[in-house]
Amino acid sequence: MSYFGTDGIRGKFGELPITPDFILKLGYVTGLVLIEKNENPTRKPSVVIGKDTRLSGYVIEGALQAGFNAAGVDVYMLGPLPTPAIAHLTRSFNADAGVVISASHNPYYDNGIKFFSGDGKKLTDEMQTAINDKLTAIMNDVGSDVAMMPILDPANLGKNNRIDDAKGRYIEFCKGSFPYQYDLSHLTVVVDCANGAGYSVAPRVMRELGANVIAINNTPDGININAECGSTHPESLQKAVLEYDADVGIALDGDGDRIVMVDETGKLVDGDGILYVLATQGKTKAEGVVGTLMSNMGLELALKDADIQFTRAKVGDRYVMQDLEANGWILGGEPSGHILCLDKSRTGDAIIAGLQVLAVMQARERALSELVEGFEVLPQKLVNVRLSQMQDPFKHEALVAAFDKAQATLEGRGRLLIRQSGTEPMIRVMVESDDEIECDVMANDLADLIKSVLG
Repeated sequence: MSYFGTDGIRGKFGELPITPDFILKLGYVTGLVLIEKNENPTRKPSVVIGKDTRLSGYVIEGALQAGFNAAGVDVYMLGPLPTPAIAHLTRSFNADAGVVISASHNPYYDNGIKFFSGDGKKLTDEMQTAINDKLTAIMNDVGSDVAMMPILDPANLGKNNRIDDAKGRYIEFCKGSFPYQYDLSHLTVVVDCANGAGYSVAPRVMRELGANVIAINNTPDGININAECGSTHPESLQKAVLEYDADVGIALDGDGDRIVMVDETGKLVDGDGILYVLATQGKTKAEGVVGTLMSNMGLELALKDADIQFTRAKVGDRYVMQDLEANGWILGGEPSGHILCLDKSRTGDAIIAGLQVLAVMQARERALSELVEGFEVLPQKLVNVRLSQMQDPFKHEALVAAFDKAQATLEGRGRLLIRQSGTEPMIRVMVESDDEIECDVMANDLADLIKSVLG
């Protein structure tokens, strides 16, 4: 079986696979794979480990560290930092891999493990398969007389190190992505930290660039991460922007790789809007942009009007990255706020993406509301159908017939997308149409039908 989903390994803490015992084995077998692939016999492989603010992160951190050390891998502990910071510091420390302990935008009781390769990119399929094969073998070895985690020579155990200046290193990296000739001293910026991994660094980056920063949801307690805040719940950010008469609002998700923004009127600007601004009004007009199956058709039409190519990847920033590299482009992302600016960072980074939008505002001397004027969003309705257990809706004739009928109705003026979540037992129903009422009715009707059939 595969323990990996679309974005690492994720689940409810205390239930397989997110248990201390499993995580210990995961660290151990990943360490073995790194040792097998180590091409420098003069040093042990090393990994960096960072996490978000979930309470369970302390337990997982300790189990991972022990597993890596037992395999003979050195570990560098970074503490709470955004996911893109881990990707950057993996390269900065010349580590063989980076590990993030986070369940991104999920509730606090979930957690997960995400890996980066030594170059700061998502783990290759080959590496992931090698880890999964060893993990499957060790999980199936229960009851064997052979030690499941043999220590061949205690002299070869790995060491553990804590990096005290990790935050400062990442803050300087983010600031370095902002044009040196500008500053933010004329802006009031509200930053919603989602009580997550960016709670400390995101406000500091903006302040050190001169902005008047109002930080909200920046007091994590281990269980309030993503709780009615952040990029998945931007209502409090919209309210705060109006309350403080701010110029712009920025919301991160729990692990700091997603961003949505709010203009000075309190209107939400999601990932599609951010891509439009950066592609059409950045220092250099983009040659092409990679979106996903969830990207609004309005983005595709607006980029076509600007003579910018647009393609759709499968949902997930790793697939956006693959298409960007295949096309030789640098800008892509998802409506949810994963924005990749490959000329600035190797992975989706909320802080860096936000800084690039602020730089456009500065260069153009225009408010965010003015920058998105050429982007007209088609009405879109997304309904999430939570199931007791994941099932494939396309294996049920009644559902397939309903999907075909809906698609025929939308032909030429909208889209239907039925997608299984890669991280939760959930079916996502997305309807896009030039008729807002039709969007709402069709999406909810299909969601009700899926729930009645799949339970």
